[in-house]
Amino acid sequence: MAITHVKQIFEEMPNRFNAEAAGDWEAIIQFKISGDNGGDYVLEVGGGQCKVTEGIHEAPTSTIIASDETWIGVIEGKVNPMTAFMTQKLKVQGDLGAVMKLQNPAIFPNAE
Repeated sequence: MAITHVKQIFEEMPNRFNAEAAGDWEAIIQFKISGDNGGDYVLEVGGGQCKVTEGIHEAPTSTIIASDETWIGVIEGKVNPMTAFMTQKLKVQGDLGAVMKLQNPAIFPNAE
């Protein structure tokens, strides 16, 4: 299934979350995705749970800023996240380590 809106990505994240692999990881990651298919989302990880809500968090651990095209490309594997970061198509504020854990396939296995 092709991803057409970032909302699809965020709705699926709690279903893919592997609490055992996440261990004691705690983070609040704000996503600010621009574009017609973007939006503002908050990913909260802690206590073996993963929750996603729409909106803005007052004090996130990290913030990711990208266009809808870039973020969908990263999720679909068509855009290298490090290349996007180095070319400033994807910006990270705050705890980069928390953001790196999003790429861990043990914590967020790829959707089948």
